[in-house]
Amino acid sequence: MTTRPFKVLGIQQIAIGGPDKLRLQKLWVDMLGLEVTGTFKSERENVDEDICAMGVGPFKVEVDLMQPLDPEKKPAVHTTPLNHVGLWIDDLPKAVEWLTAQGVRFAPGGIRKGAAGFDICFLHPKANDEFPIAGEGVLIEMVQAPAEVVAAFTALAATR
Repeated sequence: MTTRPFKVLGIQQIAIGGPDKLRLQKLWVDMLGLEVTGTFKSERENVDEDICAMGVGPFKVEVDLMQPLDPEKKPAVHTTPLNHVGLWIDDLPKAVEWLTAQGVRFAPGGIRKGAAGFDICFLHPKANDEFPIAGEGVLIEMVQAPAEVVAAFTALAATR
């Protein structure tokens, strides 16, 4: 195995799905006090989501509250309550290249703009013969960290 040419910096987001995002908002926004910072709708991704936030600055973590646009279509963002975990990555293209060479399976779609405007891609939850390494049932979103997030995590690591 070659040296890993990228770093996972921290949690960028968690995504929670349900049949009705208003019920999710009741807990996460009304009861726990998270702030709604944006919304995102995508026919391709079959999702209507509210982007919420906890924390501040480069250590802010998104909590995406998702419901399907059509409960009969895929992806079925509501059938797994904890839909996926997003990880800040310092160099997403290098990460994808290296992980693919190591046999990690990615979901279709490649690197693209995500709901919050960052470049993203997904590790597939299930391995196959061609790519024997995957999320073992968990969908994992890799998110290109902006420069200020990379700098903040680098500074934090230097103090340890």
